[in-house]
Amino acid sequence: MDAKEQLRRYLEQRKESGERELVLDDLNVDELLRVLGAAPGASSTGRSSPPQSVAPTQSRPAPTPPTPVIRTSTPPAGHASADWRDVLRSTGAAPGAPPDLDTPSRDRTPPADAAQQPDAAGAVVPLGAVPAGITVGGTSRELFGGSLGQLESLEAIAAVVASCTRCPLYSTATNPVPGEGNPDADLMIVGEAPGATEDETGRPFVGAAGQLLTKILAAVDFKREDVFICNVLKHRPPGNRNPMPDEVTACSPYLIRQIDLIRPKAILALGTFAAQTLLQTKLAIGKLRSQVHRYYGVPLIVTYHPAALLRNPSWKRPTWEDVQLVRRILDSSVSQP
Repeated sequence: MDAKEQLRRYLEQRKESGERELVLDDLNVDELLRVLGAAPGASSTGRSSPPQSVAPTQSRPAPTPPTPVIRTSTPPAGHASADWRDVLRSTGAAPGAPPDLDTPSRDRTPPADAAQQPDAAGAVVPLGAVPAGITVGGTSRELFGGSLGQLESLEAIAAVVASCTRCPLYSTATNPVPGEGNPDADLMIVGEAPGATEDETGRPFVGAAGQLLTKILAAVDFKREDVFICNVLKHRPPGNRNPMPDEVTACSPYLIRQIDLIRPKAILALGTFAAQTLLQTKLAIGKLRSQVHRYYGVPLIVTYHPAALLRNPSWKRPTWEDVQLVRRILDSSVSQP
């Protein structure tokens, strides 16, 4: 099987698993063309091919110099992304090595001006210069009225979730997973839906993705018990399938009321459905990252779901940048009078 066929099969597998994006930030244009078998000098099998004749055309602008690519070692056998990396290596390319989020940051001390964030080139720019994203609602903190507006505590919400029949998910789930953490948390983390381990325990993010999330938080001086963690859906979808629109609609009032009660200083949305639900958009996650959105006045940062990092380690670097941005936002809010 040649490299092009391997890539096609890999993309089909990723699509079947619910993914709709493939980040190729760590490849320059020439390398990507080699992956697709479209660049002179490299066929889909990785062997060199003679250059193709090109008809005379008008003068073209000079191409942008390719970005440097950091080579990385071969992943362990059986790794979810092994096929992808093998395909890249067969064409002479490899994704850049992501930072190791399992180890603490070397320098956790915020800069003298906590409202500053390093840019891609390493230069420090004011936090206010980070692009503004989508704004949902005004600055009022009254997010939801009606019957749920009468729920005055997170425990009361959890009790209602336990008996919820707004959508069919309650009938296939083992336990409700309303969320847990500090009711006065400065940071609220919103995921998509419970997985198998979460369904068994009734707790959010306690499986493999949850363990990685705990390490990511620790790398920027967040303790799990200091934040509040929950999901858009409060019951597990069968087979961990993607949430359905009617399920998101049914569960969203609980999430909104939780945000209203906690009143966090920042929200970190993990994954496509969490981001799209809160920001009321259909934009892909790649279009929502690296911006400071506002959810009823609360800064909201979008990043990849930890489960996606387990499948695509190259997303660790952008995720690391996102959680650092959250850290800067919270440090800035503390330093303000």
